[in-house]
Amino acid sequence: MARWCYRHRLVVLLLWVGALFGLGFSASTAGTDYANVFSLPDTDSKKAYDLMEKAFPARAGDTDTVVWKVDEGTVRDQDVRSRIQPALEQIADMKGVGGVTSPYAGERGAGQISRDGRIAYAQITFADQANAVPKELVQDVVDTARDAERAGLEVELGGQAIQRVQEPPTGLAEMVGLVAAAIVLFLAFGSLFAMLLPLAVAVFGVGTGLFSTQLLSHVTDIPDLAPLLSSLIGLGVGIDYALFIVTRHRKGILRGVPPEESAVTALNTSGRAVLFAGGTVCIALAGMLVTNLRFLDGVVVGTSLTVVLSVLAATTLLPALLGFLGPRVLSRRQRRRLAAEGPEEERTSGPAARWSAEVQRRPRTVAALALVVMAVLALPVLSLRLGATDQGNDDASTTTRKAYDLLAEGFGPGFNGPLQVVVEGTDTTALVQGIEEAPGVAQAAPLPPARGVTVIQVVPTTSPQSEETDALIDRLREDVIPAAGVKAHVGGVTAVSKDFATVTGDRLPLFVATIIGLGFLLLLIAFRSLVVPLTAAVMNLIAAAASFGVLVAVFQWGWGLELLGLGKEGPINAFLPVIMLSLLFGLSMDYQVFLVSRMHEEWVHTRDNARAVRVGLAETSRVINSAALIMVCVFLAFVLSGDSGAAMAGVGLAAAVALDAFILRTALVPAAMHLLGASNWWLPAWLDKRLPHLAVEPKDEDVTASAGPGDGPATVVHGFVRDASGDPVEHASVALMSKGGRPLDQVTSLADGSYVLSVPAPGSYLLSTTAASYTTHARQVTVAGEPLVYDVELVEMSEVN
Repeated sequence: MARWCYRHRLVVLLLWVGALFGLGFSASTAGTDYANVFSLPDTDSKKAYDLMEKAFPARAGDTDTVVWKVDEGTVRDQDVRSRIQPALEQIADMKGVGGVTSPYAGERGAGQISRDGRIAYAQITFADQANAVPKELVQDVVDTARDAERAGLEVELGGQAIQRVQEPPTGLAEMVGLVAAAIVLFLAFGSLFAMLLPLAVAVFGVGTGLFSTQLLSHVTDIPDLAPLLSSLIGLGVGIDYALFIVTRHRKGILRGVPPEESAVTALNTSGRAVLFAGGTVCIALAGMLVTNLRFLDGVVVGTSLTVVLSVLAATTLLPALLGFLGPRVLSRRQRRRLAAEGPEEERTSGPAARWSAEVQRRPRTVAALALVVMAVLALPVLSLRLGATDQGNDDASTTTRKAYDLLAEGFGPGFNGPLQVVVEGTDTTALVQGIEEAPGVAQAAPLPPARGVTVIQVVPTTSPQSEETDALIDRLREDVIPAAGVKAHVGGVTAVSKDFATVTGDRLPLFVATIIGLGFLLLLIAFRSLVVPLTAAVMNLIAAAASFGVLVAVFQWGWGLELLGLGKEGPINAFLPVIMLSLLFGLSMDYQVFLVSRMHEEWVHTRDNARAVRVGLAETSRVINSAALIMVCVFLAFVLSGDSGAAMAGVGLAAAVALDAFILRTALVPAAMHLLGASNWWLPAWLDKRLPHLAVEPKDEDVTASAGPGDGPATVVHGFVRDASGDPVEHASVALMSKGGRPLDQVTSLADGSYVLSVPAPGSYLLSTTAASYTTHARQVTVAGEPLVYDVELVEMSEVN
C-alpha cells in the first residue's frame, strides 16, 4: 500500500484534498446539531426531571441573567431604573428573545431584588437553546445591557448563551497547539519540509474527523464537548504518528537507502506500529461505552472517528507527500553530508545512548527514583472529589464570573444552584416546614401545583460546588422527605451533577478493568509475553494516579490556577476521569508499543535481553520524548479554548503524557525490564500455540531467527566497485541491509575495488555503496544458496551542492 501511495502520490493527494473540502462544504451547509444528553436512569434527579416534564411541558429556550449593583442608594432609585428598564425593554423587543422577567414588574419582581436593595437581576429567555442562539444576538444583548452602566452602577451577565460570546475565537487553541508543535518539529528535524509533514497529516486527519463528527451530529446525539476533545486527541496522535514514520524514513535515507525503498520500509515498520497504536487508542476510547452513560457515546464516536482518520492519513497521505519531497525530507546540511561522506553508520553515542547505558548500569536506583517521583505526585489523588464546574470557576475578569459573584453576594451562594424538590401531590405543608428547618437551607418556596405535581424551590446556604450542598441533598433524600411521609424527589442542575458524579464513580472500576484487560490482551498477542503487558498495565495505573494527583492539586486545591488564568478551584468534572483515562491509556499504549516493538525486534534477532532493552531505549527515547513534548504543547494549548472542561482535560493529559514519556517510558519501564531479564519475554508454550499471531513489526524474512553468533554466514556477496571508466574505487563503503533497513554487514573496498559481505541466509537484501565524490548506489539483490557476484559502478558527481 505504501509503495502504491508513493508512486501515485498526486492521486492520493487529490483524494484527500477532495475529501477535506467536500466534507467541509457539507458540514458548513448542514450546520451543527450537538446535543448534551445526560441520561441517568434509576437516579433520583432523573425521576424528578420526568415528573417536572409531565407537569410543566418543556419551555423552549435558554434562560440567562442580567445582574446589576449600585454603590450607593438602591436599585429602585429612579436614576437607576431609568437606565436599566429601557435596556431591558430594548432586549425584550429583539428578534430571538422570548421574554424578559424584570424586577420592576410589581410584587412578582420584588423577589428579584436583594434585601439591602443594592443588587437586582432580570431573566432573559431566548427562543432557542444556548448553542442555537446566534452569537450576534447574544452580543447585542450584552452590549445593550452593558451600555446602561455608569459610575456607581455595575452591570454583568451570566448564563450559557452569554458564556459562548466571551470564549476565545474557535480554533485558537488548535492554532496555538499547531504553532508550538511546528517549533518542536523544526528543532527535531532541522528541515522546513520535514516539519510540515506531520502538521499536514494532523490537519487532514483532524479536519476530516471534525467535519464528519459535525455531520454525524444530525443523526445521533453528540455533545458539544466532542469536537474539542476530538481535535485535542486528533492533533496529538496525528502529529505523533507522522513523526514516528518520518523519523524512520529519514534514518533510512541517511543510511543510503533510496527514498522510495526508505518510505516503504518506514511504513512497513513504524507504519505497522502506528496502525496497532491507533487501534489501541480506539479500543481504550470504546471502553467508555461500558459505563452506559449516554453523554459519553457521542464522545466515543467523535474521538474514535478522528483517530481512525488520523491513522489513515499517516499511512496513505504521508507516503504520498514523502514521494513529492524525495531526499528534501532531509535538511540541506544532511543532504550535503550524505553526498560528500556517504551513508551514516549506526550511532552508538549521544545523549539517548548514554542514558540507556546508565539505566542498564543502575536499574535499581533509576527505578526507585522514578517510583518516588510518581508516588509523591499521586498523593493528592486521595483527596479527589468529583462534581461539576459552573460559572463560578470562570476567570475573575469575565462577566459570567462577576454575575455569579454578584448573585451570590445579593441572594446567597446557593442561589446560583437551587434545588427542586418535586412532589407527587399538592399537600406539601409538612414537607416545606421540614425543608425550612433542615440545616443548610436558606429558603424554601413551593410553586403553584400543576397536574398533581408541586415543585418546591430550595435555595441552599452554600454554593452548588460545596460539599455541604452535596450533604444537604443526601439529608433531604434520606431524612426530610421520608419524615414528611410524601413521595418526592430532589432534582435540579446541582442534584443532577451530584448523581452523575456518583454514577460515574460507581462504574469507574468496571471501566478501568475493561480497558486494562483489553490492553493486556492486545500486548500479549503482539509481543508473545505475559510480563510485558503486565508491566504496561501497572505503569498505566501509576501514570493515571500521578496525573490525577496533578489535576487535584491544580483544579481542586487551586495551585497555579491564577497563573493559568483558569478561575477558582472546585471539584473535578465528573465526566473527566472516564474521558481522560481512555485517552491516557490509549496514548500510554502508543509509547509502550513504539518502545517495546524495537526492543522485541532486537530480542528476536539476538536473544540478549540487556542488549534489546538498551538498543530499544537508545533508538526510540529521543523520538518518544519529541512526540510527548509535541503532545504536551497541543494539550496545554486547550487552556485557551474558553471551555473549563477542555482546559481541565488539556492540563490533565499534558501532565499524564509528560510523566508517562519522560519518567515511565524512558526510566521506569526500561529499568524494570533490565531487572526482570529474559523473563520479560516468557510465554508458556501451551498459550503460545493458542494465541493468534499479530506482528507489530514486519517479519524479517532475510534473517533466520535461529541464526546466532558463531553459526557462520550462509553465503556471501562479493565483487568490485569501479567508476564509469572501469577504474577501481578504493575506500568505498559497501553495506548490506535487510529489507526492513536493519544493517547486517559493512566493509570498505580494497585498493583493487574488491569487497566481500557476509550474508546470514538466502533472501532479498539492500546493497548500498557510497564513496567520496560519487553518487550513492543502492540496489536490491537476491541471494540464493551460492555466493553472489555483484559488481558496482559508481557515477562521479560533477558538483556537490
